[in-house]
Amino acid sequence: MKNKVVLLSLACAAALSANTIKSIEYKDVNKISPQILNETLNMNVGDRLDEDKLNNAVTQFYKYGYFEDIQVVNNDGNLKLIFKEKPSIASVEIKGYKSRSEDIDTLKTIIKLKKGSMYTEQRVKEAKEKLLSMLESEGYINSVVETEVEKINEQSLKLTFHVNKGDEIIIKKSNYHGSNNLEQDDFDTVTANKEIEFASWWFGQNDGEVKIDQLKYDARRINDLYFEKGYLDAQVKEPFLDIDFASNQAKLDFFITEGEKYTTNSIKIYLDSSIVDPETIYPKLKLIIGNSFNIKKLRADQEYIRTQVADKGYAFAEVKFDLIKNEKEQLVDVVYNVIPGKKVYINDVKISGNTKTLDRVIRRDVYLAPGDLYNLTDFKDSTNKLKRTRFFEDIQIEEKRVSDDKLDIIVKVTEAPTGSLMLGGGYGSYDKFMVNGSISEVNVFGSGLGVGLSADLSARTSKFELSLKNPAINDSEYNGEAEVHSTEAEINRSKYESNIETKGFSVGVGREVFRDLYAGARYRLDFVNESYKYEPGVKEDILARGKEPYKSQDYMSSSITPYLNFDNTDDFYFPREGVKAGTSLEYAGVGGDSKYLKSTTYGKYFYSLEDLTELDWVLRLKTQIKVLMDNGQINQGDSLYLGGPKTLRGYKSYAFPQNESGEITDPYKNLWANSAEISFPLIPSAKMRWGLFYDYGMIGQDTFNDIERSGSGALLEWISPVGPLQLIFSRALDAEAGDDTSSFEFSLGASF
Repeated sequence: MKNKVVLLSLACAAALSANTIKSIEYKDVNKISPQILNETLNMNVGDRLDEDKLNNAVTQFYKYGYFEDIQVVNNDGNLKLIFKEKPSIASVEIKGYKSRSEDIDTLKTIIKLKKGSMYTEQRVKEAKEKLLSMLESEGYINSVVETEVEKINEQSLKLTFHVNKGDEIIIKKSNYHGSNNLEQDDFDTVTANKEIEFASWWFGQNDGEVKIDQLKYDARRINDLYFEKGYLDAQVKEPFLDIDFASNQAKLDFFITEGEKYTTNSIKIYLDSSIVDPETIYPKLKLIIGNSFNIKKLRADQEYIRTQVADKGYAFAEVKFDLIKNEKEQLVDVVYNVIPGKKVYINDVKISGNTKTLDRVIRRDVYLAPGDLYNLTDFKDSTNKLKRTRFFEDIQIEEKRVSDDKLDIIVKVTEAPTGSLMLGGGYGSYDKFMVNGSISEVNVFGSGLGVGLSADLSARTSKFELSLKNPAINDSEYNGEAEVHSTEAEINRSKYESNIETKGFSVGVGREVFRDLYAGARYRLDFVNESYKYEPGVKEDILARGKEPYKSQDYMSSSITPYLNFDNTDDFYFPREGVKAGTSLEYAGVGGDSKYLKSTTYGKYFYSLEDLTELDWVLRLKTQIKVLMDNGQINQGDSLYLGGPKTLRGYKSYAFPQNESGEITDPYKNLWANSAEISFPLIPSAKMRWGLFYDYGMIGQDTFNDIERSGSGALLEWISPVGPLQLIFSRALDAEAGDDTSSFEFSLGASF
């Protein structure tokens, strides 16, 4: 490039030195602004042409990386610079490597080539080498990456990488030399490289694929595992991988020196008691004196101590630890030294990314405000609370240090679509064909208000609902809700069918009493019509046996329900961590005909298995208990029922009690339902997951276990624009003759 500039200058030297600039023209340049062009040239009309300045300018233009060639033409002081720009990349495709669009986007980021990037042979070469390196790190040998460049026009190209993964190396045997106290199963829980197992294609079995880039980390993981078990002198060397290229199989050898297991002898925390009294911390530590040392518990204790100090305003507190080993007796003393630093106050809370949601709506869910003393727990809880609003796809809250005693809270949000109009349908074994429609907005004008109108229609049920929710009335701690509804449910029995129509409304108000704990009350008024249609001769038969058949009736139910709810989960739709729990007591008898007490208690637990599996697996557990107490009158529609997506999958809604006879029986007053699920990602970008479940439930009149049933199956769940949608494929495990079972259900609006 420099030679090109020098030759150009020599050819034009005489002309350049003799002329004054009359005009300046830049031709065929689009990638640099006129201002930058002029600043780089550093000469203006009226100036004398300067050879050195021109050489320097052309050199700088090449350095920008946008140009293949630059020509300089001087016509009697009329200076023209003609640029030939490098073509840009219009699109990048990577074929034969990954299939998911998210993974391909990640690859493009890694190879640093994307739409709009400048094309050069060197950049393509580097990208190709990067892909080959990645393939090698994933255990593929003899991989081939070919590039195809398609010219779209003079200024743009289409670039395609064709990947042939080559052969994959499989670990046939893993040896852990020197491991006397731990076994291969223990190592498999932490390592990325594992020996292939029988039926490796089966779910949960090790496939044995080599991951070369993880080998050195596997040694560290095993070392950490020994530290978790108390072997503080353990040493694990980087493994040796012996590959047989003829068979594409490998043997993996780890060389381990275990040492002796240590017991925790003492724990000492050096911390200014005026900040936090260490005596209040000791009982909460996971590391226990007299038990085996565990580095994982030590790190958890380290973070716990830091949190306690940071909650007092010491945002930049450091917690260092020291291990004093008694090698003779295999004892270890743990010493924590806490350096609190200065108290830190919030300088400002800055919000970005919100184009619709009002700043005040976000601020009210951030527990820290300007002037507040820093609190680490408040910082963490703010993220979770914002995620539960349903307003945002992503939330990032960061700390930016302003001075020794001040920091800014930076809230970055990516808004989610909050309004929807949807029409859908499906087929269920009980409800048959179903049609669902709704229009909703959970963040009206960015205010946080939610309104919705929905309709669910099927052969067995119909439901219409109009709702209004305000999570913070006048930005206060109080929330309110109101809704009007109309429902119709048909229950088919062998000898009769019942139809229950309900029209009514409810209003409620509540507030956050403590962090994540809400208390409130709802009032509900329903007008109910129960109608019964018997097969010919059934009513007569019931009366002949001295029993009473159900009679059609109209009645009114008026109730008030105080409640307590707790929710510290990290997401509204797909929680991965946290607990939801609540209890309520419905008192029916505030006027009306129904007179009863209904107690409802539930608990949900969510636990991410990512730390154990390195995969986005989530364990979900749920239990709910309902007790109905007679306070004067319990109508048939007030009875408890077991079955369906909300209580016991594998059985139809209202499956229990059966009451096939059609005669009046005492209502079922006790219900206990339990569910366990494990959820797996399917299409993360589309908010789709799948899962496996097991349900167990019981129901009875005076006890819980008059009827006991269980079911299992698989489900597909999708957070659609209108809300959670589930396709449930289930099987009744212990059905008895006459049970109403269900193999498929379509559920809209239901979630775990």
